[in-house]
Amino acid sequence: MAASPTRLSKQERREQLLETALAVVRVQGADGLTLPTLAEAAEVSRPIVYDHFGTRNGLLTALHRRLDEQHRAALTRALGEAPPTGPEVARVMSAAYFACATAMPEFNAVTAALKGNPEMEVIQREMLDDYTDLMATALAPHSALGVRALRLRCVGVLGAADAIAAELNHGRTTLDDAVTALTDLIVSALSQPLPQVSQAR
Repeated sequence: MAASPTRLSKQERREQLLETALAVVRVQGADGLTLPTLAEAAEVSRPIVYDHFGTRNGLLTALHRRLDEQHRAALTRALGEAPPTGPEVARVMSAAYFACATAMPEFNAVTAALKGNPEMEVIQREMLDDYTDLMATALAPHSALGVRALRLRCVGVLGAADAIAAELNHGRTTLDDAVTALTDLIVSALSQPLPQVSQAR
């Protein structure tokens, strides 16, 4: 007699649903992901999916969080293995950033699907703050800038990184050139500002 399938805990079921949702987006794009299509792909009843995510936006938001966590975890691992110099940390950071753009295209698809969602705007701000803090902490040992000044420069660099990622996604630059450009921007951001020259009246 065949053994009955093991019943998943609520957390295990949620993990399974998110992995299945990611697979759906990878094949069909974010437009193909709905609560009913997820239920069908995961071979569970619709009430189970609704119980976990409530709405399609709830599902997309949970998936976006998952992808962001994977991105930051990959960056943290890479930084842990980086040689302890500013330029090397900058290069590892840049490579990890664009690895998300190239190896996780689902991230962009889910982000686009959530565009205009007020709740998602708040969540994205929180994620950006966390990523900026992670970046500033990794760079702090290699810069004489104060905490606030360095963090503000990290904000600016991340804005530039998004613009470079758009160029990369549209095929207007190569991965190597994108990594080099972002590395140079980060290294420049570590420098002390030039002293202001007083203007003659």
